[in-house]
Amino acid sequence: MAEDVRRVLVTGVGSVSPLGGDTEALWAGLVAGRSGAGPITRFDASGMDSRIACEVKDFTTEGVLDRKDAKRMDRFVQFAAVAAHEAMRRSGLDPQTLDHDRVGVVIGSGIGGMETFEQQHRTLLERGPGRVSPFFIPMMISDMAAGQVSLQFGLRGPNFGTVSACASGAHAIGESLRLLRAGDADVMICGGTESTITPMAIAGFCSARALSTRNDDPQRASRPFDADRDGFVIAEGAGLLVLETEEHARRRGAPVLCELAGYGASADAHHLTNPAEDGNGAARAMRRALEDAGVSPEDVDYINAHGTSTTAGDPVEVLAVKSVFGGHARRLMMSSTKSMTGHLLGAAGGLEAVITALALERGVVPPTINLEHADPRCDLDFVPHQARTQDVRVAVSNSFGFGGHNAALVLKART
Repeated sequence: MAEDVRRVLVTGVGSVSPLGGDTEALWAGLVAGRSGAGPITRFDASGMDSRIACEVKDFTTEGVLDRKDAKRMDRFVQFAAVAAHEAMRRSGLDPQTLDHDRVGVVIGSGIGGMETFEQQHRTLLERGPGRVSPFFIPMMISDMAAGQVSLQFGLRGPNFGTVSACASGAHAIGESLRLLRAGDADVMICGGTESTITPMAIAGFCSARALSTRNDDPQRASRPFDADRDGFVIAEGAGLLVLETEEHARRRGAPVLCELAGYGASADAHHLTNPAEDGNGAARAMRRALEDAGVSPEDVDYINAHGTSTTAGDPVEVLAVKSVFGGHARRLMMSSTKSMTGHLLGAAGGLEAVITALALERGVVPPTINLEHADPRCDLDFVPHQARTQDVRVAVSNSFGFGGHNAALVLKART
């Protein structure tokens, strides 16, 4: 990173996840190695091949959102709005004193308002077009997470959504980094949100044979890098960061979790759903992120892996890491927190950036649980079973999506 490039700091985080309704609950679950998986309760999944998910339980918008506003939001937007309120609170930003023209929002979602779409489609078929809600479109479209968060706080800076499947949240954070460096904003709220535990979504992923069918043992179903993995466990939730230019953060005495130092993006241009077998696309994203951050591969202590628990994806990510880090790959730590949270699709990169920031701040690396029978192709230090207390100075968070989308973020400990 050039010396004249603006430094960007992470000053707040917010989350809604299968491990709890806020970030401290998320962190406690991760450190304890607890799985958020269980039988699907949001609809009758008895006819599905996969009947398990990592659902957000006991979610409420009470005390955070106006009831009328909440009713006009799909669940994925509600998650983002609640996480944004937490992130703003933890950052110490006062909405009353902000320069609202200098604060932006970029939030990714891979699918958007799937639940609203299915509900309103049933209404169309059963009751006719005149009964479809006038709020159907603004509740469903994926940019509305960013739109509604800006409305909540009156934020008038750059505002849009990113859509790149399971890389959406990471792309939102990376593009926010670029906006801050370019001087287009002083503060950005960014990350990802998703809520697609619905009949159509589960049926579609089942047809693609992407989901685990370990229905009788859901808490052991998400098993990244394990030889017995059989697909990912779908999840829902949101993870958001508050990013600030160093000047803005220092001026107001903001709490600093870490620095967002680098971002790299690439495409596989290989296949609709499968990664390139040589890991070239993922490797290029990581290399670009490291170059952008001005750090060498040997500087990296920890990688929060994409690690979805799919048969094709996990070994390719390991191959990409070995390509980028060489011999250092065996010295760094690499864990998949999806073993506990499940796969939040477009929100995964956002939530995992939150987790990576906390690992840097707190000196604890979350584990990969359910790693019982190592795949011989996956032979790195995946921090199995138990969290590890260890200082982390530089970390990478990886996100890869259907369509061949790759994004990597580099975060550095605060200085």
